[in-house]
Amino acid sequence: MRSEQEMMDMILNYARNDERVRAVGMEGSRTNRNVPRDLFQDFDIVFIVTEMNSFIADPHWVDRFGSRIIMQTPEDMDLFPPDLDGNFSYLMLFADGNRIDLTLCPIEKKENWNNGDKLSVVLLDKDHALPKLPAPTDRDYWVRRPSAAFYADCCNEFWWVSTYVAKGLWRQEMTYAMDHLNNNVRPMLIKMLEWKVGVDTDFSLSVGKNGKFLEKHLPKLTWQALMSTYPQGTYDDVWQALFAAADLFRSTAAEVADRLQFDYPLDDDRNVTAYLMRVKHLSPDAKEM
Repeated sequence: MRSEQEMMDMILNYARNDERVRAVGMEGSRTNRNVPRDLFQDFDIVFIVTEMNSFIADPHWVDRFGSRIIMQTPEDMDLFPPDLDGNFSYLMLFADGNRIDLTLCPIEKKENWNNGDKLSVVLLDKDHALPKLPAPTDRDYWVRRPSAAFYADCCNEFWWVSTYVAKGLWRQEMTYAMDHLNNNVRPMLIKMLEWKVGVDTDFSLSVGKNGKFLEKHLPKLTWQALMSTYPQGTYDDVWQALFAAADLFRSTAAEVADRLQFDYPLDDDRNVTAYLMRVKHLSPDAKEM
């Protein structure tokens, strides 16, 4: 596997020798001193270029970075609509395990090439034309103190969508039930756990994308309780996961409410929990609740 220094030398040597590339920036976890280095970290690179058409017209220009396992160019795909505002990206996983996410950015956007992301550094600026950046910081990614309205909405969404999971389980519609558990209910639980970590740390750190660093900041039993909300593919397991999520949400949300002086919606909790129990024990051929 090529070392970090070898990868950086390769990227910058290419940029120095291609007149179309006027500057190089880097974003992401490799600029964040709070994230430990590991072999799976991407090289999130931005080439600020004089024109893009010649790059895009030649899909093989990236071959010089090494043999690839697979590549994706999201702005050239029909399944995912472009969202980089005129940029063009190459997501490349190489045979040696390294990964480069390389974005072409037109020089007309040089004043805001990083879209304001504070985890950014300039690696090369041939024309001394890029704005000066402060030292990179992950402050923009710290857990944010919720407003009372945000807190209330999180609680409402958790309890409201829990009823969809129950309905799907009673109907024996596994994918419907699992999708609502995975895509709606658990994300609200994770959001509440993030706020708990925020309260514990005075909202002074990031727990990472998808809460990936939560385990480092939660008590072991709390983390195990969260893991119990990831079920096997049986109806009984999903029911158990749903009630485990409800138990953990209840205790966490009540703690956050107490510490931030919010009101926990106890009536919603009691009413929905009773409803979930009724649905769970409802006969499969029942005609009414």
